[in-house]
Amino acid sequence: MKTKFLLGGALGVCALAWGAKDQVIMTVNGVDVPKSEFEYLYHKNSQQQLAPQPLDEYVEMFKNYRLKVADALAAGIDTTESFRQEMAQYRHDLAQPYIADSLYINSLVKEAYDRSLEEIQSSHIMIFKGRDEQQNIAAVATLDSLRNVIENGEDFELMAARYSQDRGSAQKGGMLGWITAGKLPYTYEVTAYSLKPGQISEVIQSPMAYHILKGGARRPARGQVHVSHIMKMVQPGSDEQTEAKAKASIDSIYALLQVAPGRFEELAVNFSEDPGSARNGGLLPWFGAGQMVEEFDSVSFALPLEGISQPFRSPYGWHIVYKVEERGVPSIDELKPVELKKMSNPQDERFNMIREHQTASLAKKYNAGLNQVALDRLRLGLLMNGLDSLYYQQNNTPSMRAMEIGHIGKTPLLAGELLDYFHYSLQPNPTVAEKLFNNNVELFFNNKLVEREEQNLEAEVPEYRNLLHEYENGSLLYEVSVKKVWDPASKDEEGLKKYFESHRDDYKWREPRVKGILVQAKNDSVANAVLEVYPTVAKGSEVSALRKLFGKDIVVDKVLVARGQNPMVDNLYFGAPEVKPSGNNYTTYFMLDGVKLDAPQDVYDVKGQVTSDYQEYLEQQWIDELRAKYPVTVNNKVLKKVK
Repeated sequence: MKTKFLLGGALGVCALAWGAKDQVIMTVNGVDVPKSEFEYLYHKNSQQQLAPQPLDEYVEMFKNYRLKVADALAAGIDTTESFRQEMAQYRHDLAQPYIADSLYINSLVKEAYDRSLEEIQSSHIMIFKGRDEQQNIAAVATLDSLRNVIENGEDFELMAARYSQDRGSAQKGGMLGWITAGKLPYTYEVTAYSLKPGQISEVIQSPMAYHILKGGARRPARGQVHVSHIMKMVQPGSDEQTEAKAKASIDSIYALLQVAPGRFEELAVNFSEDPGSARNGGLLPWFGAGQMVEEFDSVSFALPLEGISQPFRSPYGWHIVYKVEERGVPSIDELKPVELKKMSNPQDERFNMIREHQTASLAKKYNAGLNQVALDRLRLGLLMNGLDSLYYQQNNTPSMRAMEIGHIGKTPLLAGELLDYFHYSLQPNPTVAEKLFNNNVELFFNNKLVEREEQNLEAEVPEYRNLLHEYENGSLLYEVSVKKVWDPASKDEEGLKKYFESHRDDYKWREPRVKGILVQAKNDSVANAVLEVYPTVAKGSEVSALRKLFGKDIVVDKVLVARGQNPMVDNLYFGAPEVKPSGNNYTTYFMLDGVKLDAPQDVYDVKGQVTSDYQEYLEQQWIDELRAKYPVTVNNKVLKKVK
């Protein structure tokens, strides 16, 4: 992304004054500059200087800045499609922190933190969502029936084993074990933490399934542990001989560790049968409650730091664990960025909760609402055949497009805007099409409310207004400066040459320099061949031509160096001792077209300096032109009031 002129340090750009009492301090090409804007920029500039800039100097800088912005506007830079798109995106991105309901979001973070202080046991009976609404209705009905029979005395664990589609927990009567906050879908987690031991929940919906939950025991959260382990795997259903062999092997490893505990990593690499961790010396990722099987979890948390467990059995085999580190529950400040990142993911249930809360808040602020009668008219056409070409054809008439489907204050929202928002999506299933329709209505309404809020931010929030105008004017200044100064200074070869010729006396060297083509050759034969062919090489492309002809047999570079900058040139032109070539593969060096100069020969000998000076020259010419072209008046009475 191109660098912007955010001119707080050198000049600043920014906040237009909005108050009716804001006096005009300056007028540039008919555009008034309020005192508040000038004062803001002057103070910002002063804060970023080692010493405050005198007011009269700053006034002249400010005039030049506003004249350049005026020239950018006169050139229509602000009307180009690329500029409009850039500003629209920046306006939207900048507005997000101001539009976000921080109180509501922080309440969700606090809610997550409060849950993180406890670990709970949770059991559930789960049925996956189906592909159509009838399957989902049936799933909910099944769970409602199961809940009723459980409330009437039937065993929850038995019902879970028989009906739950989560086969892993079903084998344990629906038991998920100990869980901690942040590991399960939001609705499941909130419900699980709300239940008392033995209490049965209503049917709840998570993103992938429906559930009924049973509350379990609680304990203070233990944080996380970082452990290494050595494992001898035992497949389910293995015979006694296999079991005994694994037990004997783990016992022998444990005996070695009792004598030499420092060999844990080495033994894990050589003997552990968990290939994922073995290559890392047995080290596993950090984990908390519910992320490991209960046997492994219990031993890992119970060990002291740097403690080594006795061999123990899990459903996967035999283990020895070494406790590397442990950490407690994160503070709310540590947890907040993690939770905010989760909530920014549309797959997180809280993402939609935040949007819905935003919609409700903004609708109340702007007296906005939807016309459900009009929306029902639009729904009618999709209840038979879904969203198809006929639906759009029937509803895309002038009268239907002009139908008011809602309002924001006194501004109507029209059906045509909503239909365009759909991007003419097609969905033949009427049930799915209706859901798609309803979802798009919610998104459309939210977007319109957010647009209104973004528009009002400029008037209501000075900080936002300042940043927005700073970026906008900085972009204008960048674009017009490229056009008027930077491109001409860097690309106008003839202009550079003329400027150099007319200012030769400004470019002097304190000591002579050597200019030419320095060649390092593999041997004398190669060197002679270079000297022989050089007169036939086209001027201006000598270096590339020689490289192409001789390849790795030579190193060839254009040089312009003073004494002490290149040992080989020092030897050839300044009487210094002979040196070895810079590369080990080369034995000799010499110059082509070498010449010792007391002053620059042409513009290319000092191109960087000339380009910079030429740019300053063009800049001053431009400013002189602007001052003659656009009128500037200063209200000195108001200027004297600047603090």
